[in-house]
Amino acid sequence: MLKYLIKRLGLALLTMLVILAVSYMLLRLAPGDPTKSSIMGKSPAQQGLSTEKDALGGNTALRGKLYLDQPLYVGFFMWMKGVVLHGDLGSSASVDVGRPVVDLIAERLPVTLTLNVWAIIITYLLAIPLGIYSAVHVDSWLDKIITFFLFFLYSLPVIWVALILQATLCDGGWVSIFPLKGLTPENTGGMSIWGALWQQAIHYVLPITCLAYAGFAGLSRYARAGMLDVINQDYIRTARAKGLPEFFVIFKHALRNALIILITLFAGLLPGLVAGSIIIEYVFSIPGMGSLSLMALNSRDYPLQMALFGFAGLLTLGGIMLSDILYVLADPRITFINRQKS
Repeated sequence: MLKYLIKRLGLALLTMLVILAVSYMLLRLAPGDPTKSSIMGKSPAQQGLSTEKDALGGNTALRGKLYLDQPLYVGFFMWMKGVVLHGDLGSSASVDVGRPVVDLIAERLPVTLTLNVWAIIITYLLAIPLGIYSAVHVDSWLDKIITFFLFFLYSLPVIWVALILQATLCDGGWVSIFPLKGLTPENTGGMSIWGALWQQAIHYVLPITCLAYAGFAGLSRYARAGMLDVINQDYIRTARAKGLPEFFVIFKHALRNALIILITLFAGLLPGLVAGSIIIEYVFSIPGMGSLSLMALNSRDYPLQMALFGFAGLLTLGGIMLSDILYVLADPRITFINRQKS
């Protein structure tokens, strides 16, 4: 097992290097120059850099600091050198000029992680039982209703759902139940601890709902399909012939094999939710990784964009490796030894 994990880790590092190299190349080749403006933070003069302009209209000192005056491969090598040798991802060039990228990410990452962890938990807790029920009661009238409802949910655009919920259930809408924006109450003075916690919780309801509903709809259909693939297999009929309780047959024998497809989907679920949170964080004015990514994209902040690309790559590769480990736990027939020989 250890040998396999070391091999996979080495492959992941190589893949990560390719991701970063391609990302840096695309950033440098794309139009735009972060040295021509610092729209969100301090100006170059405020951070102690010269304000002299070059022939392209960009700040000369800032271009030198970002290695934009060097060939593409030199700029990438210098950036990687700082990351590998010093753990330095650089400083923001335009979102919050001069502030370390690590600080910006550390400030906003807990917000996005909290939203997405709750969204994943709710998605799996609702989707798997619903998919199992639909598979066990296939073609029943309730299965048809569930199928229609889930396909309807899956077809709804996230931004449309978020705006409709804001217009109907938030302050200023038809019914003022939930806050319009943010994740923290504006004023908790005079509240008990339980009242403050309640006010905090209702701020999370709509953003988490918007993050979870599409994944919940899709995952439940995959859970249903996975159960239908195994529920009529010979070993399931044998288990029933032995007189085992139906609950034990479904959740012990059938579900364990149906989990394979759900584990495969889990590898892409976390990076997908983080990418999808860009829209949700923008609509609900949440200061998380999604809104940070949008600001970095709009302002052409190369160091921050490179750090965000690396973070997304780590999530994807980490999800794939975690899925490989979960395969072995879910199905004893899958072993690391067999994977090493294949």
